[in-house]
Amino acid sequence: MISCTEFIWCYSEMFRFLEEKDGEEKVIEFWKGISDNFLDNLREHIEKDGLEGMHKYWTHTLTEEGGRHKLSLYDDMFVIDMQDCPSAKLVHQAGRIDPYEKYCDHCAVLYPPIIEEYGYEVDYDLISCEKGRCRLTVTKPPELAK
Repeated sequence: MISCTEFIWCYSEMFRFLEEKDGEEKVIEFWKGISDNFLDNLREHIEKDGLEGMHKYWTHTLTEEGGRHKLSLYDDMFVIDMQDCPSAKLVHQAGRIDPYEKYCDHCAVLYPPIIEEYGYEVDYDLISCEKGRCRLTVTKPPELAK
């Protein structure tokens, strides 16, 4: 089976193409389309198991992708501390292509809106795209704690 990381350069080039052809809003529209139409498995995990479902989803996804990260699950919070995202690293450090500078922005468009649909609060902090560092913090508001 081909790893998802084999397509990272294609994604980066496609994002660049969309922006050069029709502007940044087309790139964001494309990412929203992915979020709306292709992430039902994340929705199912959240709907079934809430924060634990998010933990299950990203445990599988990030194990497949590799990289260095830490997932933390608490009663009222789920945190992803990404220290070395393999996708960002490939795009920015492999030297195969000129990286699409806003490559890492896709995570902020793909995931928080889905999580927020279920009433959770999301804080996404892109620390350094070049170094592949970011943090996603999901908190359960008091009304969901019941």
